[in-house]
Amino acid sequence: METVVERFLKYVKFDTKSDEESDTVPSTEGQMVFAKELAKELEEIGISYVSVDDKGYVMGTLPSNIDKKVPTIGFIAHMDTAPDMSGKDVNPQFVENYDGGDIVLNKDNNVVLRAADFPEIEEYKGKTLITTDGTTLLGADDKAGIAEIMTAIEYLIKHPEIEHGTIKIGFTPDEEVGRGADYFDVKKFDADFAYTVDGGPIGELEYENFNAAGAKIIVKGRNVHPGYAKDKMINSMLIANELVSMLPKEEVPELTDGYEGFYHLVGFNGEVEETKLQYIIRDFDKAKFEERKDIMTDVVASLNKKYGEGTVLLEMKDQYYNMKEKVEPVKHIVDTAFKAMEEVGVTPKVTPIRGGTDGARLSFMGLPTPNLFTGGHNFHGKYEFVPTFAMEKAVEVILKIIDIYANN
Repeated sequence: METVVERFLKYVKFDTKSDEESDTVPSTEGQMVFAKELAKELEEIGISYVSVDDKGYVMGTLPSNIDKKVPTIGFIAHMDTAPDMSGKDVNPQFVENYDGGDIVLNKDNNVVLRAADFPEIEEYKGKTLITTDGTTLLGADDKAGIAEIMTAIEYLIKHPEIEHGTIKIGFTPDEEVGRGADYFDVKKFDADFAYTVDGGPIGELEYENFNAAGAKIIVKGRNVHPGYAKDKMINSMLIANELVSMLPKEEVPELTDGYEGFYHLVGFNGEVEETKLQYIIRDFDKAKFEERKDIMTDVVASLNKKYGEGTVLLEMKDQYYNMKEKVEPVKHIVDTAFKAMEEVGVTPKVTPIRGGTDGARLSFMGLPTPNLFTGGHNFHGKYEFVPTFAMEKAVEVILKIIDIYANN
């Protein structure tokens, strides 16, 4: 299993940070460079029908080696890393036989992975961890997933005695900026169902995610000299603050977990004359999701009634929906993954995704796609780490899923 680690270390050297401000597909050139490298590697290990389209989507096929009819299974991971932090010049560090306590990531910059802040790290005593050097993210989200899929597929090719059905491989761009499924050709991929290998800690198995909407709000004000402003000035920032205060104060990301939804203010940029706010709205329950959007609409209407029509402008758009609706009719794909984990000695942890995933949109595009763990922790930042044994177990889970469908 050294191969999965070696692959991962090779992949993180590619700078594939996506860019939400870009209007190209993929959003950054580095993703296309990586896509072509992955396609080359797929061909070298013996995958058939390898392609890279002009949008950077990589696909390939491992044909079935058995006569009986079994489902065609897809495995999907994304190539980009999050815009939250640099993914350039990633310099992974190994912590072998971790003995507990804090890990100094960067002595010069005093960057320390503290057990008090990230207590889950103590679960990996005696294991080998791969961390950042404290200056970039690591990229396990989702280059660990790519490495795990590649390693599992190569293992099947090198061991033709292992029976398997047709396996489809897909690597996508721009997942981190919400565009990973925009140009995914489900018909071309031609799988009965798929798994994204894009989850977190070992054992995670996810087939529920938020219903999601984005809200852009513009508050119009009127600026005059503050010395003569009485009954004339309208301060858009104060109205914007009033809007924020009218939403449920306890229903924010930092105060919610599990199946609790939230309103998240992700942007606030204002002057007296005009203020712009950006919100994301999230809930697992479809009815509560619609209720949250109604509350946002009512708050805006209330402010317009108070300050004059057109003072507050709202543009709200649905982004994705809870994949549970599409996965439950084919629940065997979740049950099989659960069984596969148990059979390779991994304790399954069925948890809701407090976010989005390519699998959610793909499920609504006709390709039911739950999510498997990669083994990583603390994605999108300098405290990211991944235990090597967790990546190895992810490979085993992929192989076991394939085995179960081939032999049952």
